[in-house]
Amino acid sequence: MKSKSWIMTLGIFAIVVIILLVVRDYSNMYPAGVKNALIKAGENQNELKEVINHYVEKNDSLKLQAAYYLVENMEGHSYVIYGLHDSTKADVNIDVLAYPDYKSLIQAWDEKEKKLGTLDFSRDEIKEDLKNISADFLIHNIEMAFSAWQEKPWAKHLSFENFCEYVLPYRGSNEPLEKWRPHFWEQFKDLSKNMANPEDPIEATRLINNKIKSWFSFDPRFYRHPTDQGLSEMLKNKLGRCEDMTNLAIYAMRANGLAVTSDYTPHWADAGNNHAWNAILDRGGKVTMFMGGESNPGDYRLHGRLAKVYRKTYSLQKQNLVFQKPDWEKAPRWLSRKNYKDVTSDYTDVSDVTITLEQQVPDSVNYAYLCVFNDGEWKAIHWGKIEEQKTTFDDMGGNIAYLPMYYAKEKLIPAASSFILEKNGELRKLIADEENTTKIKLLSTTRRKLLTSTDGIAKASFELGRNYELYYWQEKWVSLGKKAASHKPLTFDKVPADGLYWLVAEGSRKDERIFTIEDGKQIWW
Repeated sequence: MKSKSWIMTLGIFAIVVIILLVVRDYSNMYPAGVKNALIKAGENQNELKEVINHYVEKNDSLKLQAAYYLVENMEGHSYVIYGLHDSTKADVNIDVLAYPDYKSLIQAWDEKEKKLGTLDFSRDEIKEDLKNISADFLIHNIEMAFSAWQEKPWAKHLSFENFCEYVLPYRGSNEPLEKWRPHFWEQFKDLSKNMANPEDPIEATRLINNKIKSWFSFDPRFYRHPTDQGLSEMLKNKLGRCEDMTNLAIYAMRANGLAVTSDYTPHWADAGNNHAWNAILDRGGKVTMFMGGESNPGDYRLHGRLAKVYRKTYSLQKQNLVFQKPDWEKAPRWLSRKNYKDVTSDYTDVSDVTITLEQQVPDSVNYAYLCVFNDGEWKAIHWGKIEEQKTTFDDMGGNIAYLPMYYAKEKLIPAASSFILEKNGELRKLIADEENTTKIKLLSTTRRKLLTSTDGIAKASFELGRNYELYYWQEKWVSLGKKAASHKPLTFDKVPADGLYWLVAEGSRKDERIFTIEDGKQIWW
C-alpha cells in the first residue's frame, strides 16, 4: 500500500510539474520577431525567455512590450574585442597610455611597422548579446529605464516609441556590457532642483554634460585603442576618443530619461578619419547635436563636409543594404550593419544622384557604391541598386568629390568617372584630358591658410628638399613624376587638363587632399 501511495504521489507531483511548465511556457504568444531572435540565441534563449515571462507574470503589458523590443532587435549588437596584428598575423601589444602624447605614439607605431610590417586591427572575438546577455541584466535595465522615463519631469513627454529607441537601450556601440544606469541615476538624482525649467530636456542635458566635461576629455591616443571603452574603463582613464565620449553621454543621459543617441559620418568627405557626436531629442521632436564631454546643445558645430550622416539605432533598420542584398553578395563591412539610418538631410542640403555606370558590371554584383576620398583611398559611403547599367544614390551631400565603384572579390573597383556634386545638385564629371595637357603650379598638399610674400604672391608650403609626387585620376592614380621642394611653387608640365589630382609627400601617411585646378588655383576636395 505504501508503495502504491508513493507511486501515486510521484505521479501527481510529475503532473503538477508538467502543468506548471506548460503554464509558464508563454512561447505561443511571442511575436514572430521575438521567436526568431530566440532561435538565434541558441542556449541563451532561456535567459531571454525569463525576462519575457517575468513581465507576463507581473501582468505589466508596457514593460513586456519593452522586453519584446529589446529581444526582437538584439541581433547585431555585441561586444567586439579587437586585436592588433602584424603582417604575419602575430599579436602585437601597444599600450596607448604608455606614450605621453599622440605624436610619440605614432612615432613608436611607425618604428614597429618598419620591423614587423603593417600593423592592423582585426576582430579577435565577438560576444553577441543574444548569446551572452543575462536575464538579470535586462530586467535591471528595463526597470531603471522605466523609472527614469516615469519620474524625471523632462522625460514624461516622450512617446513609448521614442523611449524604446533613445532611452531603453543598454549599450552605445560595441563596448563591454555594464550596469551603468545606477552610477548616473545617483549622481543626478537632485538635478531638477537646480533647473530653471525642470521640464526642459535641453537644460538637463547641458547640466549633465557640464559635469562630464569637468572630468572626461578627448585624447587622440585612443584612436589606436583597439576596443570601445566601457564605463568602468572610462572612469579610470578619464580620456577617450569620440566614440567613447558619445557613449559616456548616452549612459549619463539615458540613465536620467533623456532621449540621446549618436550620429556619425563614417568618412569625412574633405579630410581623413571619421566622427561621431551626440543628438538629443527635444520636446518638439527636433534633434539637436552636442558632443559629450566637450560641447553642449546649441554650441556644437561640425567643420567638415558631410557626404552622409547616419544615426545609430538599437532597432533593426529593414531598409538597410544587409536586408536587401542576397546573402552571397559581399559588401563593404560597415555598410552591412543592421542598426543605422540615414539622417543626412537633417544636417545639410542633399540631392539624389543618378549615375550611368561606364565599366562593365562584375558577375554576381547587384549594387554599386558611392565613395569619398579619405585617408589616401576611396571609401564607400552609400549604396545603390544597379538597374540597366544605372544606379541612384539618394540624399547625397553637395560640394563634394565622389567616385562610383563596385565591390568585387572584397575590393572596391571603379565603376564610372569621378565627379563633383555641386551645392545646387548639378554633377560635374572629372575626366582627365590626356590629349590636352597644361602646366600647373602647386603651393600645398592640403587645404591651409597660405602665407603671402611682400609682393602679394602666395608662398609655397612644402618641406624644403622633400620629394613630392603628383598623380591624376584615370581609373587609378597615375603618376606624373616627382619634384624636390624649394621655396618656390612646384611646377609640373604636361599635366592632363580638367582632371582630379593628388600631390603626395614622399614617406607621408598619404593624408594629403585631392584637388582640381580652376583658374590656375588648387581647389580642395
